Amino acid sequence: MSILLFAESQQGKLKKGSYELCSYGFALAQQQNTSLTIVTINCEETDQLAQYGALKLINLKANVGYFEANTYASALVDIAKSEQSKIIVISSSADAKYMGGILAGKLQAGYVTNVVELPSTSEPLTVKHSVFSNKAFANTTLTGKIHIIGLASNVLEETTQSSSTTVEQQDTQVAIKCTQSSVEQIQGKATIADADVVVSGGRGLKGPENWGLIEDLADVLGAATACSKPVSDMGWRPHSEHVGQTGKPVATNLYIAVGISGAIQHIAGVNASKVKVVINTDPEAPFFKAADYGIVGDAFEVLPKLTEKLKARS
Repeated sequence: MSILLFAESQQGKLKKGSYELCSYGFALAQQQNTSLTIVTINCEETDQLAQYGALKLINLKANVGYFEANTYASALVDIAKSEQSKIIVISSSADAKYMGGILAGKLQAGYVTNVVELPSTSEPLTVKHSVFSNKAFANTTLTGKIHIIGLASNVLEETTQSSSTTVEQQDTQVAIKCTQSSVEQIQGKATIADADVVVSGGRGLKGPENWGLIEDLADVLGAATACSKPVSDMGWRPHSEHVGQTGKPVATNLYIAVGISGAIQHIAGVNASKVKVVINTDPEAPFFKAADYGIVGDAFEVLPKLTEKLKARS
């Protein structure tokens, strides 16, 4: 009857949000007066999860080297049944949301994404989650026999625990009913989903030839690069870098917006970031109202100086 938690990894490395997720899972297990079982797939860093209070850690060696929602969901269904888990915890990443719907269907479970805190009641289970692009909160009661909680990013601090964790290595051979055509992975750069820092540029940079300013700052910070919708629409940057409500959501520790005025859709998509810094020449730019820190100035003057200062400190 343990809490079952799925910690995501990529190329054998745990994703950034997995540690926060495990902290939540342990707190949830304590609240529900039960134990925590953590499941990973093709992960090479399982020893790092032993300090998050899990009684059992199951690392599956799947016959796929990439994320495949049906395969992963089927594997978790089998473990949930063997562990008799009534509550399953996953992240609210794009992959996890895709898998979560399949998992809920297979288990006939209730599923809520973007949960921001521990349940307020246990019988029935009631969870608080963000809605309307993080502009409001709702309390949803899950009435089924099995519940799936999708935790939002950056909602609690990571906490480690001392526990005696049993690590189980298991092989899973789940039939894949799809064909992989190609997977394109950019090496050596942080991804928007997993980066602690994201540096984003808008039309204020005046053209793709000036994007080196964004990339130089991102390199110093070990950050991912992103852009506003108009920038990707004009072909200055690939659509894979488009962030906001109509692009990729961002829930990072630090989001730096350069030359972005702050359309409501853009702000809604990055609002979950802990700290937002805005650099813009227009003191009336809407983004300043949502920012934690603001610099009114020309990006062509501010960014080189900021980059040099950061290089000197590193």
